[in-house]
Amino acid sequence: MAEEGDVVSKTFRALVERADRKFARVRDFPSYGRAQGQHYFQKVFKAYMRLWKYQQEHRTELVKAGLNRWEIGEIAGRIGQLYFGQYTRTSEARFLVESYVFYEAILKRRYFEGCKVKDLGVRFKELRFYARFLLVSLILNRTQTVKVVVEKLKALVDDCNANFRETNFKEWKLVVQEIVRFMNADTTFTIASARPFRYSAIFDCHPNSVQDVARFHAKKVLKFRDSILMSYHRNEVKFAELTLDAYRMLQCLEWESSGSFYPKHLAETKENGIVVDYSGTSGLIDMKLVAGMTDPTLPPNPRKAILYRPSVTHLIAVMATICEELPPESVILVYLSASGKPSHINASPVESSGGPKRTTKNKLTSHNSLEQNFSSPESHINGKKGSSDYYDDYLWLGSKGNGGSSNLYPGDIIPFTRRPLFLVIDSDSSHAFKVLHGAERGEKAALLLSPFRPMFKDPFSADITQNGSQFTFFLTAPLQAFCQMTGFALSDSDIWEVILCKSPSLDLVWAQVLSDPFLRRLIIRFIFCRAVLSAFCSSEESEQYVPVCLPQLPNSLSPKAEVVQSSVSQLANHLNVADGFHFDNT
Repeated sequence: MAEEGDVVSKTFRALVERADRKFARVRDFPSYGRAQGQHYFQKVFKAYMRLWKYQQEHRTELVKAGLNRWEIGEIAGRIGQLYFGQYTRTSEARFLVESYVFYEAILKRRYFEGCKVKDLGVRFKELRFYARFLLVSLILNRTQTVKVVVEKLKALVDDCNANFRETNFKEWKLVVQEIVRFMNADTTFTIASARPFRYSAIFDCHPNSVQDVARFHAKKVLKFRDSILMSYHRNEVKFAELTLDAYRMLQCLEWESSGSFYPKHLAETKENGIVVDYSGTSGLIDMKLVAGMTDPTLPPNPRKAILYRPSVTHLIAVMATICEELPPESVILVYLSASGKPSHINASPVESSGGPKRTTKNKLTSHNSLEQNFSSPESHINGKKGSSDYYDDYLWLGSKGNGGSSNLYPGDIIPFTRRPLFLVIDSDSSHAFKVLHGAERGEKAALLLSPFRPMFKDPFSADITQNGSQFTFFLTAPLQAFCQMTGFALSDSDIWEVILCKSPSLDLVWAQVLSDPFLRRLIIRFIFCRAVLSAFCSSEESEQYVPVCLPQLPNSLSPKAEVVQSSVSQLANHLNVADGFHFDNT
């Protein structure tokens, strides 16, 4: 019997080592590209399937041989990592759900907590487990789980400080601070009734627009398959390598299910005194992919490459890879949020409004400086462009200094306009990218450009390091952004979607992406953002505080259009904040 136990233990350890070696090969694979290591991922999944099945079948012998519960938790955690890695590469919700199921089972079974060992290495494994589970729970909008895990993480960090005084846990204290700061900024946690950012087929699509969108199918229609999301600001709200703005855009570009296939609670039963989870087809029982947990009526989510503080060369390399692999008749969305050149960073980041009360001197200083910086892009629209015009203003992708290697110029984007491009620029230098309009190399690009500055009734709300970008907030949660701007402590206008879809003057650039619900919703929310900010500032300030799109959208949806202005006016009156706006007689 002893010999048999030794054989089982040696076989198990060999399987662990083999699975770990395969895991190491795929752990650092890039999250972009359509064929990055799929063959290796299949091999790793098979290795862990075999390992998990073996420990289930020989659990008694392994426990007698000294198998610890935390070792089982570590294996399950690796499987959760693999599923989350697949989600980041494919954006398929089923992988995210699988990852959550594994992590939650680890938590419920107390694989790490139950052992109460004084092994520093095991404590670090538990810390990393909590951090990874928090990221998965955040993206899956499991707010209650996040709150529970945060408390456990805080307690564990305190316990580690008390029991391992010779070890510095400063980094883990920062992790706790990051997640708390993120929760304070994310309206999912601060507003109980807030709707998810994900696209709801029930609430986000006006039924009358479907038939109007269908008419574009007779012409060229682009499919939204891939996106690149990048936010790079100093001291911005983030958790791990997910910034608040990138998180909002990620959520905005995914489908929201009916709620029936996301498991709310994992049922628990006991088998031989051990808690066992039978709620999912995968769970920790048979390691099968999610079955019956995905909504077959929903199209696949577009792929998303989320870049955290990339260098300019890395960003360009990712864009090149994705553009090269982009299927025919497809469009790529590129979202870039970053500060402009350092001279812009030192400028006053925000003006408050509640009726403009700034001095004439301040107005002239602000207007003249901005006119000097951005007058040339306006002339570019009139067809007067030189090669240097594409390399004047830029986005600044650097932590400090002002080296040219950290500058992303409009000219750097031009080579990628050989493919259909839907470009969203959120920056105080956004209008520098107007030069791209008319300079495309093959396909005319769709541009949504943020204002130079955000605008709030309360200037303290404007801190991007606390609340994220106002423009991005409008594109992802317009009503919440409106309330934040006006200081209302807590709609989309459906009719605008119908007008947009019926407009005979709609430029082909917009028409060929209008059939995609994600891009259509971004356009509608841009119209709302532009209308609100236009009415919130005085006419002489509109150049600074109103976003721009190129090519132009129909005049029937301009900020001064009666149907647009009346909707904003009604919303402002309903919330009792109309005194801060400048409306025409509507």
